Amino acid sequence: MRTAAFLYPWDVAGDPDAAGRLARLGIQQVTLASAYHSTRALTPRHPRHRIVTARHAAVLYPPDPARWAGRELRPYIQDWVSGPDPFGAAARALAEAGLEVHTWVVLAHNSRLGAEHPAIVVRNAYGDPYPWAPCIARPEVRDYLVDLAAEAAVRPGARGTELESCGWYGLAHLHAHDKIAGVPLSGAAQYLMSVCFCTVCAEGYAELGVPARELRAAVVRALEPLWASGEAGPTMGVPPGPELVEGPWGKDREGEWAAVEALLGTELAGVLRTWRDRAARTLQRAAVRAVRDAAADGFRVLLHADPAAHRCGANAGVDPADVLAHADGVVLPCTGGAAARAQVLAPFAGRTAEPACAAGTAVVARTASAAETASVTEPATAAEAASAAGATVLAANFTVVSGMGGSPGTLAADAAHAASLGAGELRLYHAGLASESDLAAVRDALHKIGDNSGKRPPY
Repeated sequence: MRTAAFLYPWDVAGDPDAAGRLARLGIQQVTLASAYHSTRALTPRHPRHRIVTARHAAVLYPPDPARWAGRELRPYIQDWVSGPDPFGAAARALAEAGLEVHTWVVLAHNSRLGAEHPAIVVRNAYGDPYPWAPCIARPEVRDYLVDLAAEAAVRPGARGTELESCGWYGLAHLHAHDKIAGVPLSGAAQYLMSVCFCTVCAEGYAELGVPARELRAAVVRALEPLWASGEAGPTMGVPPGPELVEGPWGKDREGEWAAVEALLGTELAGVLRTWRDRAARTLQRAAVRAVRDAAADGFRVLLHADPAAHRCGANAGVDPADVLAHADGVVLPCTGGAAARAQVLAPFAGRTAEPACAAGTAVVARTASAAETASVTEPATAAEAASAAGATVLAANFTVVSGMGGSPGTLAADAAHAASLGAGELRLYHAGLASESDLAAVRDALHKIGDNSGKRPPY
């Protein structure tokens, strides 16, 4: 299976051995951050540092002054990696090591932007702002994100892009000294706490026939028993377990939305769903179109996605049929058990040709008719895959950092299971953060996958 690892430019910059070490893992591609949110990252093998603190969301290349001149919303420049173009320097080193480079672009997740422009962020039913979550229904936010997608995705040397957070962001957010776990929130509660009531969203609800004050009151009323009892209750559904790999949402996507409808009523829930789905689809289509307009033919555009349209976060909720009609494919969260993988892969795999086998099919062709159905096997580059007629990429994303809830030791078996469900590619999160023992397990797993396909990965 074609495999890519996520990476930050600072994992490569200043380390002359980094690119070769990555190539020896047996991967074919690096998905390299070009626009990223704030983070504190471990660099366990770097010769010059062990911790990199990215203080705020920023682009990791020099932005085009002409594109952003005179605009209120514009990307921030980083100063924690030396050199004028950390992305470009890292991309060149990786390419010289024989690795194909794709960009990794984080869009609707930017705490500094929200702090400096509080009018543009998601505001919950209580009026609380979420500075990390720009409201994607706002035209000025959408214009900014679409232009950022085009610029950050199409960098020199990149053969494709993966757009993260290309949709709604909400309550869930890894925050410094977080203190919000006192009351467990189910998936339905997460959704209700993520619904936006900014001025633009309020106008949108009214246009759909429901005054925002009525909708806001219904959301507050639905949440009040949770604050009073500290328990999710039978209508809210079962709160998620402690597993890091599940994140804040839990496993039951259909049950989450059923609980929202039970709490609000189908009419009010439908208004929320209609407005938010419309905003997400508008952003996703515009972002993909802007990237295609800026890129050469064959440039591949994938979205980090979740098949439950009501979900928000890094893996934005999408409608599988809609997103596969305009993007080249999706990257899906597959860390966890077999049931979790089935929930995210099945809604997409059902819209493609026969599932890819563990022997290494790189992409799965989109099904239009029986005569058009075909699988595309191991292209030389992702660009060739994208140019294949109707090619759709289903990439299974696995955390391979044990300390972050990953399981690199079971990667080969997990990848085979994902392939049986329709996945044709792998993503590994995150080659720069992983320990030596985790990377050794990844090398072994990719060897096994290569042996099963009759093609050993390069060392």
